[in-house]
Amino acid sequence: MSIRSWAEPYKIKMVEHLRMTTPSERAVSIRQAGHNTFLLRSDDVYIDLLTDSGTTAMSDRQWAAMMLGDEAYAGSKNYYKLEEAVRQYYGYKHLIPTHQGRGAENLLSQIAIRKGDYVPGNMYFTTTRLHQELCGGQFVDVICDEAHDPTSEFPFKGNVDLKKMQALIDKVGADRIPYLSLETNVNMAGGQPCSMANIKAICELCHAHDIPVFLDATRAVENAYFIKELEEGYAEKTIAEILREICSHTDGCTMSAKKDSLVNIGGFLALNDDKLAEKARNMVVVYEGLHTYGGMAGRDMEAMAVGIAESVQYDHIRARIGQVEYLGEKLINAGVPIIRPIGGHGIFLDAARFLPHLPRDQFPAQALAAALYVDSGVRSMERGAVSAGRDPETGENRYPNLELVRLTIPRRVYTQAHMDVTAESVIHLFENPERVQGLKITYEPEYLRFFQCRFEPVSGSAVLLEE
Repeated sequence: MSIRSWAEPYKIKMVEHLRMTTPSERAVSIRQAGHNTFLLRSDDVYIDLLTDSGTTAMSDRQWAAMMLGDEAYAGSKNYYKLEEAVRQYYGYKHLIPTHQGRGAENLLSQIAIRKGDYVPGNMYFTTTRLHQELCGGQFVDVICDEAHDPTSEFPFKGNVDLKKMQALIDKVGADRIPYLSLETNVNMAGGQPCSMANIKAICELCHAHDIPVFLDATRAVENAYFIKELEEGYAEKTIAEILREICSHTDGCTMSAKKDSLVNIGGFLALNDDKLAEKARNMVVVYEGLHTYGGMAGRDMEAMAVGIAESVQYDHIRARIGQVEYLGEKLINAGVPIIRPIGGHGIFLDAARFLPHLPRDQFPAQALAAALYVDSGVRSMERGAVSAGRDPETGENRYPNLELVRLTIPRRVYTQAHMDVTAESVIHLFENPERVQGLKITYEPEYLRFFQCRFEPVSGSAVLLEE
């Protein structure tokens, strides 16, 4: 019996009209934006694959929940509803809400890191590493080697290398390691999951040395799906059961609810330790807001509580990752170099192999993202040398092994036809790579430069040459 097609587990109740533009109009727009897709106006974008953060289409139940917002400054009933949902699905004892994920990263860094500490993690994430560095810590990459190889088909490329972690402990001492930052469905590796076996093993190693493990749970639900599909012994478990088991091995988490939790704003820090939670509640008043709203409106907390429950439904997560797989398989069939295997939240084009004529100091991933926009109106983002930033000691550009363009799929937003349009544009550029020119930096902010950096083509002409 042949495998039948599947369809999205929802129907469309409202539409948002998109503005169609011409290549010449987009060429002007990208120049005005300094060839940085973050600086484009959304009105000028056709298919927006910049990020899956806060770009979700909320459900009718979530919109209904927004009407239940209790906007009391202190003790909002929506906070207690959210606290109940986090305890039920994630299992942590204490909830400290924040305006989004980086607010939680800031709080954790402030209360845990001392100057001179080493903070290991399974590949860096931009905002996470910056908060760690601003508090005097030094990030140390302990991800498995397969994660740095875009062609490796290893199914759990988010895994921590236990030998690397032990070597760091032996070198600097456990007392100089405030915690392990464990990311699920590792973003910068291409949305690659960790196995439950690895999560258990690394937590046991860390706890044997009294090193806490804090989860970056931003895409832990997606990670749970991969464990269910790929890891022995989990096929019959529910997504909710697997998520709870992931969290049970760790000591707390930071969360950008703008991803898995299906809301447009919000996040939280969740902890099990009473003393750390007390410190975090004190700090959240300084940086975010009172400990019962943390920078969010009551209606947003209510929508998040509903979104958490929806996020662990198997039909939802299967369709969400299925759409990513659909786009990835079309590109693979056309020979386009992407991170393999296909990850959870987007397709990552291997710009170094896509544009072999461009040296790394001409930022091929940034150039490819700009060219893709001009070609079709599809907005993507760079995940390579620009995102990696500069070494704080030498001031030199960091050149990570992976020079990527991320096509990030928002949840419950686009149809398969939008994926077809995206694939056709990527394939067209792949077949004509010489049309894409390299870029040089003309403006660079001090922190997180990829958000606001500006560029111009090295030759002074357009980033995408006419055919």
